[in-house]
Amino acid sequence: MRVLWAPWRMRYIRHVVIEKEEGCIFCNALKSKRDREKLVLYRGKTAFIMLNLYPYNNGHILIAPKRHVDSLEKLDDGELLEIMRLIKKMIVILRKEYSPDGFNIGLNVGRIAGAGVEDHIHIHIIPRWNGDTSFMPIISNTKVIPEAIYETYDRLKKYL
Repeated sequence: MRVLWAPWRMRYIRHVVIEKEEGCIFCNALKSKRDREKLVLYRGKTAFIMLNLYPYNNGHILIAPKRHVDSLEKLDDGELLEIMRLIKKMIVILRKEYSPDGFNIGLNVGRIAGAGVEDHIHIHIIPRWNGDTSFMPIISNTKVIPEAIYETYDRLKKYL
């Protein structure tokens, strides 16, 4: 029998079951000056880039406005433009560093749509590779992420 060791997932399990971070994770990350600890890769004028602490794949990026808003229609044109530019920038960087075969890019607006954080809109960029889903999610509800989160941070931060 093979054993997959992913100790960083326990933080997520405990967080969901036992404790809930006070306030908004995006606003808390912005307030902090410890970018690496909070996984903030880049701070723009109106938007910022951070890693997803519980990624679906290596290089799973979150892009959010600095302003705490819950829907696209509440963003102004400047925020929308910067977010789109950051999406483009991260696609270029992820292609260069990880060579994915494609991307899932999207957002979930509202809890019913699958938003884990429903009160601060954010966009996911998830690199994808041919064959990146295997039998693991199907038979054991397990996703294998081979790279530690701070290794991902360091690989991407050098471009920003």
